[in-house]
Amino acid sequence: MEEPPQRSVRVVIFALMVAILLAMLDNMIVSPAMPTIVGDLGGLEHLSWVVTGYTLATAASTPIWGKLGDLYGRKGAFLTSIVIFLVGSALSGLAQDMGQLIAFRAVQGLGAGGLMVGVMAIIGELVPPRERGKYMGMMTGVMAVAMIGGPLVGGTLTDHLGWRWAFYINLPLGVVALFMVSAVLHLPKKQTTGRIDYLGAALLTVGITSFVLVTTWGGTEYAWGSAVIMELIGLGAAALVGFYFVQQKAAEPLMPLRIFRSRNFTLMSVISFLTGFVMFGAMLFLPLYQQAVQGASATNSGLLLMPMLLAMMAVSNVAGRVTTSTGKYKIFPVAGSVLMAVGLFLLAQMDTETSRLTSGIYMAVLGAGMGCLMQITMLVAQNSVEMKDMGVASSSATLFRTLGSSFGVAVMGALFNNRVHEEMAERAGAAGGKVTEQSAQLDAASLAKLPDVVRDAYQHAVSSGTHAAFVLGSVMAVAALLAAVFVRETPLRGAAPAASAASGDK
Repeated sequence: MEEPPQRSVRVVIFALMVAILLAMLDNMIVSPAMPTIVGDLGGLEHLSWVVTGYTLATAASTPIWGKLGDLYGRKGAFLTSIVIFLVGSALSGLAQDMGQLIAFRAVQGLGAGGLMVGVMAIIGELVPPRERGKYMGMMTGVMAVAMIGGPLVGGTLTDHLGWRWAFYINLPLGVVALFMVSAVLHLPKKQTTGRIDYLGAALLTVGITSFVLVTTWGGTEYAWGSAVIMELIGLGAAALVGFYFVQQKAAEPLMPLRIFRSRNFTLMSVISFLTGFVMFGAMLFLPLYQQAVQGASATNSGLLLMPMLLAMMAVSNVAGRVTTSTGKYKIFPVAGSVLMAVGLFLLAQMDTETSRLTSGIYMAVLGAGMGCLMQITMLVAQNSVEMKDMGVASSSATLFRTLGSSFGVAVMGALFNNRVHEEMAERAGAAGGKVTEQSAQLDAASLAKLPDVVRDAYQHAVSSGTHAAFVLGSVMAVAALLAAVFVRETPLRGAAPAASAASGDK
């Protein structure tokens, strides 16, 4: 089989970068538009479902997209996911009430579940593992750009064109990706008589949905010990146990248990979960600390994270290129876990006197650690399975990171909220308790209206809350280090069956 021309590979990679941009940019752009959306459509009590519906659909569909690509061809599955995402985007922009918007965001999420998996699986089939690191490093760079620029773009679009353009902006980008992938990407056709494991898909969907709802609702909509949360935990656990037994007997299991027999794959799944736990928890609490304690503006929330994201982007690119040139990779999960633990420990030391420069340096250390881990975990996971399981390996790694982010935000959020409530009650008495009885997170406008004594108490409380959250994060990073130590330096395959220019799947 002939090697694909380098020009074709570059064009395909550019199209995949656009697709990653679509998946990552969406929530970042939509967030600044939320207040305007509520003002136009109403339904404030259902606002959280605009995000939750998207997240649930993305998480639940991720493993299904991976298996569809393995069975019926990655190109067709990927193009279908782009189309579904674009349809959801267009419908979201046309929504006339909050119920429609939530439903259409779920459609968007179904498509988004296939975007990330499709990109990683296509790179896995198109590019040999030895060459894959540098391309995955580029994907991390696109993610960082989306995280920095998304809120700025969303705010600008909402202010000048209206909130509907936060969704319409996806359409030209998606059409470009759709056209380029259709025209340039050629992968071998799949010849299979297998069928999707529908029972396994249903059980996994119920399990994922239950636990994502637990992490979303726990401590906010419902108390952690409430009947609803306990029932969701029981339902989720029962569904996942059922899924395990179904996978043992299914002819074409949705998530073949054989892939977990690889020690490296299992370890990478654990590290992916812990990286997601730490990363998204940090992204939630760092802007909050900078706004409440350091007086930063909320409008440029993406810029607040720039030291972390730029370090992540730079180190990820370096890690990818070093892996490509040397074929060695174990050093990066180990070093990344160490840097994450150190960065989070340093962030846990921040107080009301910490300068922006100091906190920026701490964030850069954390970002460097995440840069070592973001794509290397995917690369090693893919290298640990056969080509026929590339889709499920990619979707599993993505799913574990998604679940880690949900649990990280929930658990770190619970710690943060409890610490803020305790500190406010201790420092400001009844007045402090009244201020935070609805929420432990106050926006800049609410903070400015507080009496000086209460505001000072709140700043100390937020500092204490972030300390607790980041200490937990550093413990999770140490757990990732323990997993990384046991990774085997298995040689990266240098000549995978990746030729794609010649035939087939058009």
